[in-house]
Amino acid sequence: MGEVSTVGVDLAKSVFQVHGADASGTVVFRKKLRRDQVLPFFSTLPRCAVAMEACASAHYWARELAAVGHDTKLIPPAYVKPFVKRQKNDMADAEAICEAAQRPTMRFVQGKSAQAQASAVVFRTRDLLVRQRTQLINALRGHLTEFGHIVRQGVGHVGKLIEIVGDPASDVPAEARPVLVVIAQSLLALQAQIAVLDREIASRAKADPVAKRLMTIPGVGPVTATALVALAPAASTFRRGRDFAAWLGLVPRQHSSGGKERLGRTTKMGERSLRRLLILGASSATKVAAREPDKAGACLASMLARKPRMLVTVAFANKMARIVWALMAHGGSYRAPATA
Repeated sequence: MGEVSTVGVDLAKSVFQVHGADASGTVVFRKKLRRDQVLPFFSTLPRCAVAMEACASAHYWARELAAVGHDTKLIPPAYVKPFVKRQKNDMADAEAICEAAQRPTMRFVQGKSAQAQASAVVFRTRDLLVRQRTQLINALRGHLTEFGHIVRQGVGHVGKLIEIVGDPASDVPAEARPVLVVIAQSLLALQAQIAVLDREIASRAKADPVAKRLMTIPGVGPVTATALVALAPAASTFRRGRDFAAWLGLVPRQHSSGGKERLGRTTKMGERSLRRLLILGASSATKVAAREPDKAGACLASMLARKPRMLVTVAFANKMARIVWALMAHGGSYRAPATA
């Protein structure tokens, strides 16, 4: 039995399971640690590789364990699952993490600093508020539909819903009006909070040089540009633009065998917030191209003439992702291709 070289840690709220192995994979120790015992235990260990699943609090523990001298690695949970033997428990999970970390071809997640995680809070909060706003809009529209008031979908038509609720001359029953007023007031408050976050994001986009360069790409606005800077890993993590697009889940899912290529729908892997923002930006670009084909690029106009618009939208989002990687990796600003 040699000296421990790799430690797998199954993270938890209170009780952590650790599994240590030497360079040959032989088990050195298996331990259960309470939360207050984790750092003292690893402070006494010689420098080694400490692997964890990339999950909640993983980046925090990666920073803390790196501070005491260890080489920390984060593994996607999907890559750990094949190494779990039979029954799933904390001990088996820690052992599987340790074995996965020792594979020479294993892929790891890049750790995030506290500042990077703090920059992402504004986007997480904005997404939460937007979802809550959508719920309130749907509730208000649904209730008013019961009383014969039909309003078009979309955030731009919310004002009509609020006017109906606030109009004393409308035929909304008196029993329902006070409750609908509560929904309308909550909706107005959410819209004000979202506007505050949008201004914060816009100010960050103006102050960040990388975000300013990304906004030169068609379909990339302040929200998308700042989100890419805050949420995307460093460009050096990927070898080429296609790898970045694959990380975002904008490439077809493969189910190929026997030399026959079978491609399915998009994988939808990676950061879903970034994927959604890129698809929304591509959707606006394809809508403009559909209305004004003369102003669209020849490639985009040709695709819209031959393919369904949603398919073209996802393909254009894939192209945008590759351009984003190129600007983040090599610098410079977007230059539109020269027309023939």
